[in-house]
Amino acid sequence: MNTFGNILRLTTFGESHGPGVGGVIDGFPAGVEVDLDFIQAELDRRRPGQSALTTARKESDRVEFLSGIFEGRTTGCPIGFLVRNENQHSADYENLRHLYRPSHADFTYATKYGLRDHRGGGRTSARETIARCVGGAMAKLALRHYGIRVTAYTSQVGAIALTGGPDDYDLAEAERNPVRCPDPDVAEQMAHLIAEVKAEGDTIGGIITGVITGCPVGLGQPVFGKLHAALGAAMLSINAVKGFEYGEGFAGVTARGSEQNDVFVPDGKGGITTLTNHSGGIQGGLSNGQTIRFRVAFKPVATLLREQQTVDDWGQSTIVKARGRHDPCVLPRAVPIVEAMAAMTILDHLLLDRTVKL
Repeated sequence: MNTFGNILRLTTFGESHGPGVGGVIDGFPAGVEVDLDFIQAELDRRRPGQSALTTARKESDRVEFLSGIFEGRTTGCPIGFLVRNENQHSADYENLRHLYRPSHADFTYATKYGLRDHRGGGRTSARETIARCVGGAMAKLALRHYGIRVTAYTSQVGAIALTGGPDDYDLAEAERNPVRCPDPDVAEQMAHLIAEVKAEGDTIGGIITGVITGCPVGLGQPVFGKLHAALGAAMLSINAVKGFEYGEGFAGVTARGSEQNDVFVPDGKGGITTLTNHSGGIQGGLSNGQTIRFRVAFKPVATLLREQQTVDDWGQSTIVKARGRHDPCVLPRAVPIVEAMAAMTILDHLLLDRTVKL
């Protein structure tokens, strides 16, 4: 299951400490102008070493396109690309060769496959998400033609959370601080908490909020192809994600139907709109034309720079202490990954909807 999507398909390959990470995008529309600077900028948002709050691993993450682009436009053929690894410190993981790190995939992979790549987690490393960001950047370029925009931001780190929703902030502010939170004051508090946790050799989790504007009515498929189910599956495939909700989500269970229902009214332009958006832009599994809002919960990073109890390959109790360069909080670098998965999901459903109608 290394391929994502239905009509638009992204197949990723590569490991954290291998030669590189790459992918093949198939089913992408022909004739889309490829903005290489934009794609590289999207990768730079995910790149390690971008601030004191992230891993110190230094990677340029320069993407090389191998096929599917001619004279600056997509051809409709498979788009192959590669991002080479440049700064692996594989020796930092040698002490983990025979140990199972708590809350990692070491034990499950070794049990399922009979072997595992202990160097940075191999295929289970979040470095695989580089390919997702390339696919997401390409999807964003295509979505521009439909007037659809995908944005995400850090809305909570630990117990520090924004009190308002997406409409209460200038979301462009999120790119002006290393935490990617649109409220500068709250961002400063979050940054302080992350730095404090990092100094203790510990980690912290939080929540990323996603916003999709400009979606037409009707994206999604009946019953088992609901749009929110597709978005949920996309988000839950991201490393360290533990939860997904859209609209009011879990908080909405305390309200009554009379408080939750989104009442339909004329939009004054010959169409229909709603007075509220408690549904989060999706009703009956289909987009309803309103802004799609969702939230993604990330657990604290499992790699701690402190001693933890564990077992080795032979089931003997021992102590593990990770070495190397690790994120104390994944949220700042996960924001573009959330956007990428959302963009590919929406474009896939646009193409699927168009294919069905044809």
